[in-house]
Amino acid sequence: MKKWIALGLMMIAGLSGCTLSDGSDESITLFTQRHYDVDQQLYDQFYEETGIKVNIVSANADELMNRLATEGEDTAADVLLLVDAGKLHLASENQLLQAVESDVLNINVPSQLRSPENLWFGLTIRARVLVYHPDRVSPSELSTYQALTEPEWEGRVVTRTSTNIYSQSLTASLIAVYGEAATRQWVRGLVNNLAHSPRGNDRDQAKQVMSGEADVAIMNTYYMGRMLTSADPFEQEVAQTLRVFFPNQETTGTHINLSAAGVTKYAKNVDGAIKFIEFLSSEKAQGIFAAANYEYPVNPRVEMDDLLKSWGPFKAQDINLALLGVHAQRAVIIMDEEGWE
Repeated sequence: MKKWIALGLMMIAGLSGCTLSDGSDESITLFTQRHYDVDQQLYDQFYEETGIKVNIVSANADELMNRLATEGEDTAADVLLLVDAGKLHLASENQLLQAVESDVLNINVPSQLRSPENLWFGLTIRARVLVYHPDRVSPSELSTYQALTEPEWEGRVVTRTSTNIYSQSLTASLIAVYGEAATRQWVRGLVNNLAHSPRGNDRDQAKQVMSGEADVAIMNTYYMGRMLTSADPFEQEVAQTLRVFFPNQETTGTHINLSAAGVTKYAKNVDGAIKFIEFLSSEKAQGIFAAANYEYPVNPRVEMDDLLKSWGPFKAQDINLALLGVHAQRAVIIMDEEGWE
């Protein structure tokens, strides 16, 4: 009988995606969209320092949020960790998160990088930049996202599809800064100047520039770092050859997005969940994020990785990133109406 009970518990654990605790340790359950080796290293360090085990459930943002909404009070989730501030805003709007009072988080995470209601807190920053081939483009030719709509860039630009959250959040940020009319004009001009219909992930955009299909790609910085350390020699060559340019430095700043986390509304271990997010915002954890995954730290006291330093300092858009969620729906509508595939 004991054998069958144990087998049943193992099956339940497999279905939930969680690791069952043997009862000897405190634990939290993390619903996460992230999928990087460095994350597990940090979870192991958190356990070593606190004795709190991190049980992991991985899926995409919509699946995780739908599961939280469906499970309600019965959910096992204590922390929700997503890679887009707009999605975290949606989780907030759907009342999937609870407000947190933490002096540690207030110190470690600047106000524009967390929910105004303290429902979620940024942990890592990605900048959405222009990546170009130096043999075909001079940095003096580059300036803003908007300049990519000019006639000289016709057929020379590549980026992700309109269904990708990176594209949607960039567009939402432009609505927040410039308004809908100007953003619609930008989308229309960008679509007209694309080298071809959008395809592939951010690495693919860089490869398309390398191959000569385009001269400039809109993509996230950290992919350049990850390609430099890739097992694929061609990806290394791409990252070594192409260059990074931060747009809108003389105007409104470069668009950034976040990995961010919040405590779920029906968390069973609220104290453990807060400790976990505080740990991920600490100088130690932030330094590991920056070195291993080439993401910018949110904690202002943490030094950047050498590769990030080599790209130089940059000015980010001065908006609270909750606005990415506020304007997300209109961004999608505008992109669809203007033919961004």
